[in-house]
Amino acid sequence: MKPETRQMLSIIILVALVAGGVLGVSYQYYHWRPTQYMTLATTTSTYDSGLLDYLIPIFESKYNVQVKILSLGTGQAIEVAKRGDADVVLVHARALEEAFIASGYGVHRVGVMYNDFIIIGPKNDPAGIKDMTDAAKAFRKIMEAGKQGRAIFISRADKSGTNVKELEIWTKINVQPSNKTYSWYLEAGAGMGVLVEKDTALLNPYGVIPVNPQKYPQRNYKVAVAFAKFLISEEGQRLIAGFKKGGETLFFPIARDFGKAAQLGFPNQAQEVAWYDTQNPLSLQSIPFATIAVLSALPQFRNELFT
Repeated sequence: MKPETRQMLSIIILVALVAGGVLGVSYQYYHWRPTQYMTLATTTSTYDSGLLDYLIPIFESKYNVQVKILSLGTGQAIEVAKRGDADVVLVHARALEEAFIASGYGVHRVGVMYNDFIIIGPKNDPAGIKDMTDAAKAFRKIMEAGKQGRAIFISRADKSGTNVKELEIWTKINVQPSNKTYSWYLEAGAGMGVLVEKDTALLNPYGVIPVNPQKYPQRNYKVAVAFAKFLISEEGQRLIAGFKKGGETLFFPIARDFGKAAQLGFPNQAQEVAWYDTQNPLSLQSIPFATIAVLSALPQFRNELFT
């Protein structure tokens, strides 16, 4: 065999071996990668609406993750995370979320979407609030009708995001209602299953917050970050916008509408989105496959790459 032919054959064999190593490592990564687990503490609205049944299987398939969902009121969801029993929260009560961050339990809060609250009541509308677009004025009319024995107000009274929003509106008109002080105010302490809507005060933004890994290093922070990134990605935002029931859109994405996000309580939205866009917690895409092929042959690197 001529020397130049032998050299060419050696090059072909080397290329074939490298290509085979790359394909082999690629196959190993996607079939050898262990299933990871994540616990999501979230609100009843995201669960009961069917949104999570729609989104979670896509996320699980994309990242080989199994998600456990804890469907609670926002206050309860945050308390679960504060105990270290969740990896990430998806909730809708700015004051509680900011306190969660300030006390060191959560990191990188970012806005995902919003819907709106609606004040509902009987068809005969005893408080006369139908078609009003000012929630505070509607609450005042309900209170006046309640004092006259013509209406009652039923509150969730469960520290949920809905309950927090309701109390914010009462505060606007300098009222602190409870069933101990007002006979017309009933505290149900239960979940919710239209008379007033379209007031900006009734917009209901949702934020996602991974649990702080420094406080709870046992939690799966990488998966939590991947989940948040998925929700605010262009793909995640399209999926949220496309989720409908009865032909009606239930949630409106805000992750990349920085002006809207700031209006709804996420002043650092642009910075947080930029941070998430730089994260790649569950992927080897940033490492060239040829490098992976070489490193994977070394035992000291194998565990680092594939765990």
